[in-house]
Amino acid sequence: MAHFAKLDENNFVIEINSVSNSAIDKNNEEQSGIEFLTLWSNGHSNWKQTSYNGKIRKQYAGIGYFYDIANDVFIAPRPFESWTLDKNFDWVAPVKKPIDGKRYFWNESELKWDEARDRKST
Repeated sequence: MAHFAKLDENNFVIEINSVSNSAIDKNNEEQSGIEFLTLWSNGHSNWKQTSYNGKIRKQYAGIGYFYDIANDVFIAPRPFESWTLDKNFDWVAPVKKPIDGKRYFWNESELKWDEARDRKST
């Protein structure tokens, strides 16, 4: 089974589809998958292969991801406005997350990591 991301005119992922191995030429997996999906989708031809193991295009594509043509990678949506994309195409906070075994969540309004507190049962 091969997986493909359907891209809109701005290269954002709008759908993920799989194609059976029986419909794909193993010598030209991506192209034959795109040809199959183009016929199946009534002519939509903007498809890119993706993989669960991240061996193709950095990471498995999801709806809302962006396909960066120049770097041939899928980029996840920016989680917060203050985060920036690093050289590995990962979003990073402006402040490093503490590594002390505790759980944290990003506080965008204060641009810091806040410790997650367990909820007490009442």
